[in-house]
Amino acid sequence: MKKLLITAAALTAFSGAAQAADAMRCSHQLPPQHHIAQVIDRWASEVEAQSDGDLRVEIFGANALAGAKENIPSVAKGSFECAFSVNFQWGKTLPIMNVTLKPYAVTSLDVVQGWPKSEAAAFLDEALLGKGVRNVVWLFTTRMSAYTSNGKALLKPADFEGVKIRGLNPIVDAGLSALGAAPSAMSGSKVYQALSTGVIDAGLTDIAATWSRKYYEVQDHVVASPLFSVFFHGYVNPSWYDGLSDKSKAAIATAGEKAARWAVEETEKAAGSAPYQLATKNVKVHIHTADEVAVMKAAMGPAFDKAFAEETGADGEKLLELVNKIGK
Repeated sequence: MKKLLITAAALTAFSGAAQAADAMRCSHQLPPQHHIAQVIDRWASEVEAQSDGDLRVEIFGANALAGAKENIPSVAKGSFECAFSVNFQWGKTLPIMNVTLKPYAVTSLDVVQGWPKSEAAAFLDEALLGKGVRNVVWLFTTRMSAYTSNGKALLKPADFEGVKIRGLNPIVDAGLSALGAAPSAMSGSKVYQALSTGVIDAGLTDIAATWSRKYYEVQDHVVASPLFSVFFHGYVNPSWYDGLSDKSKAAIATAGEKAARWAVEETEKAAGSAPYQLATKNVKVHIHTADEVAVMKAAMGPAFDKAFAEETGADGEKLLELVNKIGK
């Protein structure tokens, strides 16, 4: 009987320890082969390791837990604890998040490497908290975009006239409209289907995603262009976060710092290999020259600036100043 009592006590203690681990369910839209999806998996493992098991992280990729549009409101209201979104998905809810998408302006490696600890990132962290989520990690995703198409390459403004292209949000799409294109905003997970069915004629994504999302199956031309920088960012429900131990909060912070570095490393690697991978699928790849970039910037920049200023006001002006300080 004594042995049975001891065993029961041990089982109770074990059960209590298991229940003590805080669960962090994290949703994102990326397919498993995407390089940032793999960084997110590493981040999750690092959070668990740094917390000595006090935090148990469950990753739900490829929209398995919620769709891209549902992630932000779901975390804000506490439906689940964590999600990752692309910065431009904030749209008009927090338009200053579009600052890194200014055409041909924010693509320096110094900027993306310095971003996580910059005043600009801290400024946005506070703004995100005001919208109901606590930011915990910035994952640089691209500084090399890709215009994809069929039949001919989209090299210069005239080539975009009348082209139905994947858009991102009204601020970013202002630049595409200035080219004469007809942008249609949609998440990256929906673009392949839209291209294959003819809903849109052309894609716009980061160069690595043209490979990981298999655009080569439905498009035969890719123009690699340093259009803008994009960040996935991870965020959690503030009330849930406030209830964590100091040890768990420190684990999330440490893992976030490491993951930010991993994202830069993997993004640069993926961007460098994608053109060669696409060539093996008989895709014609062109890399925009400096002269071609100058023409595109002149055509797109003013429209973006106007839309960004109208939506962001003084906050946008302040943020642009902070971005310009990074790496200097």
